[in-house]
Amino acid sequence: MSDLTRRRRFLVLAICCSSMVVVVMDISIVNVALPSIGRDLHAGVSGLQWTVDAYTLVLGSFLLMAGSTADRVGRRRIFRLGLAAFGLGSLACSLAPGIGWLIAARAVQAVGGTMLNPVAMAIIASTFTVRAERARAIGVFGAVSGLALGLGPVLGGALVDAYGWRSIFWVNIPIVLAAIVGTALVVPESRAERPRRFDPVGQVLVLLVLGSVVFAIIESERLGWTSPPMVALYAVATAGVLGIFWYEPRRADPLLELRLFRSVPFSAAILTALIALCGFGAFLFVTTLYLQDVRGMEPLAAGLCLLPVGALIVLLSPLTGRIVGERGPRLPLVFSGLALALGGLASLRLGPTTALPTVIGVYLLFGAAQGTVNPPISNAAVSGMPLSMAGVAASLASAGRQVGTTLGVAISGTMVGSAVARGGTAFTGAAHHVWWLVTALGLGVAALGLLSTARSAATPPPAATIGGERIDDREPTMRA
Repeated sequence: MSDLTRRRRFLVLAICCSSMVVVVMDISIVNVALPSIGRDLHAGVSGLQWTVDAYTLVLGSFLLMAGSTADRVGRRRIFRLGLAAFGLGSLACSLAPGIGWLIAARAVQAVGGTMLNPVAMAIIASTFTVRAERARAIGVFGAVSGLALGLGPVLGGALVDAYGWRSIFWVNIPIVLAAIVGTALVVPESRAERPRRFDPVGQVLVLLVLGSVVFAIIESERLGWTSPPMVALYAVATAGVLGIFWYEPRRADPLLELRLFRSVPFSAAILTALIALCGFGAFLFVTTLYLQDVRGMEPLAAGLCLLPVGALIVLLSPLTGRIVGERGPRLPLVFSGLALALGGLASLRLGPTTALPTVIGVYLLFGAAQGTVNPPISNAAVSGMPLSMAGVAASLASAGRQVGTTLGVAISGTMVGSAVARGGTAFTGAAHHVWWLVTALGLGVAALGLLSTARSAATPPPAATIGGERIDDREPTMRA
């Protein structure tokens, strides 16, 4: 790719960033529209949970497969297919006549999304061959992600206020069409020199585990924790986990490279991604309902209340990346965990009539937590791996984030579900369970930050090798 002109390389980066915008923004933009969707489609809390989780669950389940498939059959080809699937899914969402149709269309959107972000990163890496230029390109890509997450609630609120909730899906279509044309014109085809082989059994096992766990959490209130369908779900999840531990180590190219988890920093990074995003996903879901259903705000006003959260993420992410590169991940991880825990504790004081500046001040803690957690996660996941496994490690970290968001929505929705219709102090009282959970998750992030950066965690056991490379034969720590 070194023969590409500078102008063409940056056009490739712009196209890849446009894919990041629609995929990431769709996570936050939909949250603001949830109350309107619920009223229009007569959906209960579980339907709203599935509207978010059908998207994040599919993203988390298929990220690894999409990346390896693109390496094998061609990144540009899979990228264009992903854009088309995302655009068709968005169109189907905007036309959905009922909540079931909307949930199914969100899953189609997510199938397209799995072919975009990991593949876009691979396209950027193969296009920008000079190390310094590649680092800047990846930094831009990451900054666009934070910007999309922050602008999602505001744009979503404005669109819902002006044109109704269906318009939040219309906005994706022109972006996707432009990206498809741009990809055909300027993005070169590329493949991995040694692509990983397809692992259909591993993919099915992962989907069974995640799907059954999330379904059990969301539907627990309706079905009852000890009902026969729930017991069956527990059995499926257990069998799936056992199947993964038995089958995946026997494959040459497993979907889940379990040997990576012998590295303490890597395992801690994945667990941190899961619990940190579980807390943030719970915050977004409960906050959207609180602002609109409890405080009676219009969608745009609710989105503006969340704007400071996105602004802090955009501002703190690059600063945190520099700190990680110079001093390591400990300080940002501990700070993020404590900010998340304080946000949970402060949210216990929020009631139906709490002064709005106080509410926004509490939300700033969540922005600070999210803005300082992603760079050290990415750094810890990748920097301790042999170069041949860096892509797989990064994909696992992304999957951990999506799974965490999925669980956060599922768990928080179950905790407040019965109180949504009653609103007022009934809702804020039920939300206390969520905020105590968020507080515990924040303390968990801080503890993992301390444990994973201790000197004793730096070196994995001697047996932790992949393809003859020790896991601690690491690339120098990278700026996130």
